[in-house]
Amino acid sequence: MSLQDAIQQAQDKGYDLIQVTEKVDPPVCKFGEYGKYLYIQEKKDKGTKKQVVGEQKEIRLTYGISPHDMNTRLKQSIKFLQKGYSLRVTLPLRGRQKAHGEFASEKAKLFIQLLEEQLPIKIEREIKQEPRGLSAIISKK
Repeated sequence: MSLQDAIQQAQDKGYDLIQVTEKVDPPVCKFGEYGKYLYIQEKKDKGTKKQVVGEQKEIRLTYGISPHDMNTRLKQSIKFLQKGYSLRVTLPLRGRQKAHGEFASEKAKLFIQLLEEQLPIKIEREIKQEPRGLSAIISKK
């Protein structure tokens, strides 16, 4: 059936002409309400969309972290950044550690400095004091 005949026939019956698939020749079409068709397609698309899981990874440092543990977390951070994740570096502080925030801040700065030596990074959020400690957000350039 020609396109004009199909459109005319659909209008005579009070429907819209909806193209179901264009992969075959001639394309497959049907009569129906276009708004209803879009609504159904939207519902189908919502069900098949995968939730984006973890665009940001977290690396937790500790107040008394040893150099070896710092290197281990550094290697893991490099892997995350190379895969395209942004990185949240946190250093939780508890009790009296909060009184020595400068020492904790130096640990976080050292970690970021070591990371900069390995990879070109962009600091999206500087080291910031939060209620539970320090945190910074880093991504790859």
